[in-house]
Amino acid sequence: MKFLGALAAFMMLAAVPLRAEIDITEVTSPGGIDAWLVEEESIPFVALELRFKGGASLDAPGKRGATNLMVGLLEEGAGDLESREFAERAEALAASFEFDVGDDAVSISARFLTENQDEALALLRDAITQPRFDQTAIDRVKAQIVSSIRSDAQDPDSIVGEQFDQMVFGDHPYGSSIEGTEESLAALTREDLLAAHQGALARDRVHVGAAGDISAEELAEVLDKLLADLPETGAPQPADVDVETEAGVTVVPFDVPQSVAIFGHEGIARDDPDFFAAYVLNEILGGGGFEARLMEEVREKRGLTYGVYSYLVPKDHAELYLGRVSSANDRIAEAIDVIRDEWAKMAENGVTQEELDSAKTYLTGAYPLRFDGNGPIANILVGMQMDDLPVDYVNTRNDKIEAITLEDIKRVAARILKPEALRFVVVGQPEGLES
Repeated sequence: MKFLGALAAFMMLAAVPLRAEIDITEVTSPGGIDAWLVEEESIPFVALELRFKGGASLDAPGKRGATNLMVGLLEEGAGDLESREFAERAEALAASFEFDVGDDAVSISARFLTENQDEALALLRDAITQPRFDQTAIDRVKAQIVSSIRSDAQDPDSIVGEQFDQMVFGDHPYGSSIEGTEESLAALTREDLLAAHQGALARDRVHVGAAGDISAEELAEVLDKLLADLPETGAPQPADVDVETEAGVTVVPFDVPQSVAIFGHEGIARDDPDFFAAYVLNEILGGGGFEARLMEEVREKRGLTYGVYSYLVPKDHAELYLGRVSSANDRIAEAIDVIRDEWAKMAENGVTQEELDSAKTYLTGAYPLRFDGNGPIANILVGMQMDDLPVDYVNTRNDKIEAITLEDIKRVAARILKPEALRFVVVGQPEGLES
């Protein structure tokens, strides 16, 4: 019955009005842990998001894959509960926990009913602070990751991403898969996982977002109970990377009928004053919609692909401006030529007023749709903190987009679009292309 109650609560989220403006309360626990809260008492449900800055980039030398494996084991038994007992306990409480890791963060998501808050958070605390790392669980999760590594080795989309990262980042953690290799994974010990846990989950790098039926006073108390047993400081962050590329093509032969390509060069930092203009520019160039120039020129006019898009990637220690396209082996060369031309045209000429107005309308109109429940709101709150955005960002974001002018776009296009550095990595059997 409790599970059905949780399901009903999730369904009720759809009835919450979409809001572009929300009231965010800044909370500091007695132990000094900061969080942002959007209180919503109408539904007895809480969403809690934790982000620990650093992520898989904190892997120690020779221990690639340790943080990913450690995070994969957080729900495989904690405290006095073995893996199956932990899962059964969470289900009995109608609580949902998700643990994930990326290049720059460990992410922990919790969803629970207000009536089960204390029990759910006690279970989550054990997972965060007292993971068991039982050898049987380690062996099982290692086998799952090995299966993923082997699958990625036969997937052109995975191969092209790994090849581009290796080319750009080399020996930096960004230059290899967060899963590690079969060899590095096999060598990881329980002691390595304990070290990865101490290095990644520390109070000096945690950001918290919460939304739902919980008060600021309750959240402050929750934070200390949940996180007080973590170490004060974690592993040092890796060095920053200067992205350097040269225009050209790198071909990775692979026996498939369709080639997959990643293209890109240096990007722009999230805290750069020109980031908003770059964001709007990218929406016009290759944001993914059918009105984007790349989609219009590569797909609609020439039928060279089902989809092509570009995107800004402001990592914590490097910035990229990337794109992806897939096309038949005998047509990928033409698709690349068109992308190069459009990249150069926008760098030189900027955009039209009609394109700018259309992008503004879409970006400002779509923004409120992101706030469609406690979970997404909590996720947005913690994301804002990770990007060092002010607490009023939600209420000023659309004004910043509306303020962008044609002159801004033209100036920023000339600055961040670099045809002379636009590098393509192609996986497949492309005709007419050589490294």
